[in-house]
Amino acid sequence: MTIKVGLASDHRGVHIKARLLQTLQREGFDVCDEGTDTTDPVDYPDFAIRVAQQIRDGKLDRGVLICGTGIGMAIVANKFHGVRAASCYDEVIVEMSRRHNDVNVLCLPGDLIGERPVDELVLMWLRTEFESGRHSQRVDKITAIDSSDTPDINRGV
Repeated sequence: MTIKVGLASDHRGVHIKARLLQTLQREGFDVCDEGTDTTDPVDYPDFAIRVAQQIRDGKLDRGVLICGTGIGMAIVANKFHGVRAASCYDEVIVEMSRRHNDVNVLCLPGDLIGERPVDELVLMWLRTEFESGRHSQRVDKITAIDSSDTPDINRGV
């Protein structure tokens, strides 16, 4: 099964996004480019929304969002039901975000990633499976919070 991946960035991640688009297509992923394509200043929420909505609606399996720190994109994406987004910047965090948290939207810090091999980080993330087991119970609790109006810590899941 081909993984459907949405890519989006603001102006601070446009160059990384362009490189990732080529890499992911070359590696056989079904990629949807949701912008931006310019270095002119834009608002990152406008682009995070495009990918997060498609994750929520089941049109995409995963998303990769890039802004200056990755934090703003993660905040926006996590507003959508069914989205588990995390800002990641190294191999350990990228791998654990998938293995333990079943993160479906990877948010990258365009300004902070430096010369790290970002293509390899993203490919690692896309190829890492969720471990399930004891982690499933935890992700289920997150999903329950996502589905309720007000989480009740005394109620449990």
